[in-house]
Amino acid sequence: MDQGSPPPCDGIGIVEFLQGKNYFITGATGFLGKALVEKMLRGIPDVGKLFLLIKGKDKEATMKRLKSEIINAEVFKILKAIHGSSYEAFMMSKLVPVCGDVCSANLGIDADTTNEIAKEIDVIINSAAKTTWDTRYDVAININTKGPARVLEFGKKCKKLGLFLHVSSAYVNGTRQGVFFEKPFCLEPRTARRDTITSKAQEISVPFLDIDAEIKLASVAVESIDRNADRIMRDLGMERARIHGWCSTYEMTKAMGEMLIDSMRSSIPTVIIRPSLIESTYREPFPGWIQGYKVPILAAYGQCQLPGFVGDPDTIADTVPMDMVVNATLTALAKHGIDGKPELHVYHVATSVANPHSFKDAFNYAYDYFSSSPLLDSKGKKIAIRPMKFLVSMDTFTDFIRNEVAQRSGLTPDDNVYMSDPKRYLRMQVACFETVHRFMRIANLYRAYMFYKGRFDVTNTKRLIEDMSSEERKKFNFDIESINWEHYIKKRSHSWCEKASSETASCC
Repeated sequence: MDQGSPPPCDGIGIVEFLQGKNYFITGATGFLGKALVEKMLRGIPDVGKLFLLIKGKDKEATMKRLKSEIINAEVFKILKAIHGSSYEAFMMSKLVPVCGDVCSANLGIDADTTNEIAKEIDVIINSAAKTTWDTRYDVAININTKGPARVLEFGKKCKKLGLFLHVSSAYVNGTRQGVFFEKPFCLEPRTARRDTITSKAQEISVPFLDIDAEIKLASVAVESIDRNADRIMRDLGMERARIHGWCSTYEMTKAMGEMLIDSMRSSIPTVIIRPSLIESTYREPFPGWIQGYKVPILAAYGQCQLPGFVGDPDTIADTVPMDMVVNATLTALAKHGIDGKPELHVYHVATSVANPHSFKDAFNYAYDYFSSSPLLDSKGKKIAIRPMKFLVSMDTFTDFIRNEVAQRSGLTPDDNVYMSDPKRYLRMQVACFETVHRFMRIANLYRAYMFYKGRFDVTNTKRLIEDMSSEERKKFNFDIESINWEHYIKKRSHSWCEKASSETASCC
C-alpha cells in the first residue's frame, strides 16, 4: 500500500488499548478464530481473559474441545515453544471456555454464567459463521443472520462493553460489477442495500429483501419437507440468493446478519471486517498455516486430479492471507475502541483493487511449483501435471472432466472390462461417477467467483495503516500491497505438499 506521509510516532496505541481488556469471542474453534486467539496471546502482553463461546453438551465437553481444538492446535506451536513446560498453564490462565451456541437464546449461556462474565467483558468479537457456500438455508440463517443478532443482544448485557466487532465477508456486496466501497448495509423502508451501489458499481434490479419474511420462509419450508430435506434446503438457499443478487447462500445470510447488526446496535461502537477469500498465513505465526484443506482446486490440481476448470482465466482471484486479516481486525478494534464513538465502521481486507492477481497467474505459479517439485502417487512415482485448462461453461467442463476421468480409469469405449469382469466394471463406473459429481459440485460452487467482476475498495483499511506507527506496522502487518503472489502461492503449494505427503494421490 502507498504509505503516504511518515507514520505518526505514537501511532494508534494498539497494544496499549488491547492489553488488560477482557474479550468475549465466538467462533474460536474455527480457522479465523484460532488465528485471532493465537495473535492476541502472542502479540499482546498482559492481555486479559478471553471468554470463548464453545458449543458442547455440557461444561466438561466444552473444556475437552478447548484443549483438543485450540490448546493442542498446530497454529499455537510458536506459543508452545515460547512458554515451554508452562504452556498449558499459561493457556488455561487466559482462556475461559463458555458453554453455549450462537443458535440459542442468550447464546445458550445459563443465567449465573451470564451474570458473572457480563461484568468483565470489555470487547466482543463475533467470528462464528457457517462458511459453506451452499449450506442449508435454515441453518445458514440461524447461524449467519440470527447468530450475530443474538451475540449483539448478549453484548447489551455487558455493562463495560466498549466495542462490538463482527467478521463478515467482502462478498456480501453481491453479483454486481464494479468497485464496492466500505459502506454498511442497512434496513430501510424501500431498500435494504442502500449505499453499496455507487457510481463505480453496476446497478441491478432485485426484489425488495424482507429479512423477517426470509426467516419465516426457511422455517416453514423445513417444517413442510418430509424427504430430501438437506438437498431441498440447500437448493432453496441458493435460489433465494440468486433472486436477490448474491452468488451463494453464505453471502446472502452474512449480508442479512450485517443488516440486523446495523438496525440493533444502538449506541454501541461497532466495526465490521469484510475479508475476501481467506487463505494460509503469509508470515504469522509461521508461513503457510491453514486449517484443513481450504483450497480444493489447488490441491486437486497438484494431484493431477483436476487438469481443467470452468472460469475466465483473467478473473481476479481476490484472496488474502489469514494473518493480515487478523492484524487488520485487531488494529481496527483498537482504533475504534479508543475513539469510542457510537458509529459503525466497515473495512475490506481484500486485494482485488490494491494488489490484484488473476486465476491464470495463480495456476501458472502452481504449475511451476508442481512441475519442479511434483507430488508422489501411491506407488511413489512423480505425478506429472499439465497447465490448467479453463473451460467457458459447465457443459464443456462436464464433458471434459468426464472424459478425463474415464480415460484415466480405463473406462474407454474399447475397454473389455465389462465382458471379463462385470462387477469390477460397475464398481469402476460408480467410483468415476462419484469423482465427476464431486468436481461438478466444486465447479458449481466456484463458478460465480471464477467469472466475478466485482472489486473491493480498501480506502478505510489503507487509512488504518497511515495511522499506525512504524513499530505497529511491523507488529501488526496487513500491507496487502507488499504481498509477492508468486512467492506466496508457491510457498502455499509447498505447505500443502508437506501436509499431503502421507496421503494417496489418485485420479479416480
